[in-house]
Amino acid sequence: METNATTPNAEATAPINALERRIDLAVAKADIEKEVGQRLNKIGKTAKMPGFRPGKVPAKIIEQQYGLDARYEVLNQALERAFGEAVQEQKLRVAGYPKIEPKNTQNETHAEFLAVFEVYPEFEPKDLKEVEIEHSTLEVGAAELESTLQALRKQRVRYEPVDRAAAKDDRVTIDFLGKLDDEPFKGGEAKDYPFVIGQGAMLPDFEAAVIGLKAGESKTFEMTFPGNYHAVDLAGQTVTFDITVKEVREPILPEIDDDLAKELGIGDGDVNKMRAEIENNLKREVSKRLKAKLKDQVMEALLKANPIDIPFALVDMEVDRLIQAARQDMEQRGGVKMKDFPIQREWFTDQAKRRVSLGLVLSEIVKVNKLNPKPEQVKAIVDDIAQSYEQPEDVVRWYYAQPQRLAEIEGVALEDNVVSWALESAKVVEKTIAFDELMGQQA
Repeated sequence: METNATTPNAEATAPINALERRIDLAVAKADIEKEVGQRLNKIGKTAKMPGFRPGKVPAKIIEQQYGLDARYEVLNQALERAFGEAVQEQKLRVAGYPKIEPKNTQNETHAEFLAVFEVYPEFEPKDLKEVEIEHSTLEVGAAELESTLQALRKQRVRYEPVDRAAAKDDRVTIDFLGKLDDEPFKGGEAKDYPFVIGQGAMLPDFEAAVIGLKAGESKTFEMTFPGNYHAVDLAGQTVTFDITVKEVREPILPEIDDDLAKELGIGDGDVNKMRAEIENNLKREVSKRLKAKLKDQVMEALLKANPIDIPFALVDMEVDRLIQAARQDMEQRGGVKMKDFPIQREWFTDQAKRRVSLGLVLSEIVKVNKLNPKPEQVKAIVDDIAQSYEQPEDVVRWYYAQPQRLAEIEGVALEDNVVSWALESAKVVEKTIAFDELMGQQA
């Protein structure tokens, strides 16, 4: 509970939003002083100070030493009790923590305060009867299996030297020097720099200039940086590059044979087993992505159908969580040097608002429609996850060993129930999605 004993005229502050509430609180000064006196007496019985025997420190000194802290603790506890009783009496659901400030009044018997806080929004969740939701579908067949197999081969590509001009998908090693107004610019020079043409490591115009050159050949060309280039001093600028190709290597994909099968985890190298396992994994991944795509559409539709006021306090708390998660992720990726990276709260505000809104809407829908997940639903999800591991039974035990792990799965089951509930009323339109489009999206 946040208190402030110095701000006058607290009652004059304008409400921050429609969910803000204010409650007058009063605590008897005599009760406060009585409780403070009892605490100081208790402290005095055991207090140790230089020049005095234990328990023999004069009451005046005890008051000077501990009085301020004791009075603060007693007042805080009294206000917590008074606030709790007030919100319970008015049946208010408090969001976040109240801010309690003293009122500028002259009351001889009571200390008067104003509690300012937010409450959870009250609303009746709407269904999606008038909403059209696109349900993407995709059947995994021979073409999709072959595309996945080719992708797996590309992940294991090797590059061999070749005596020809560089082309798309080749890996080249070059020296380059960039000049702006005939002067080298920062970051515009490198020796023995390797990259694969077509993978986007270099700007398209730069890659186009390399194509057609053989090892040992050089070239000078002009290039204009994009207007939104990350280096502001180069954005929109026309520069000159001198490049020399040192080496050209062409991609060699592994054959679809027993060696590839073994590399993909098939112990005996059986190619047919490899294809069967790839197909099973692909079907599972396609199903997961289709399900995620449908869920995203449902969640977005629920947000649009249920516009609600959200407590700023909950948004602030969610921003704190997002910042903490981002900082942990940055430290894992960039090490200790990223620990003090300056993160701005506004970077996460929109995401936090959406998460809070969606959480409140889902919570109300679940409560009203009794959509809490059943144990068998949770178990089915855990079993499905476990099937993608070599020892499924170990994965199942791992989830059930800790309540917090299982809570994550329960959250997934809860969202599944909400999606099923929403689709019962929405206008669902099935549409076949292209394989590349689906797999190019993040699940």
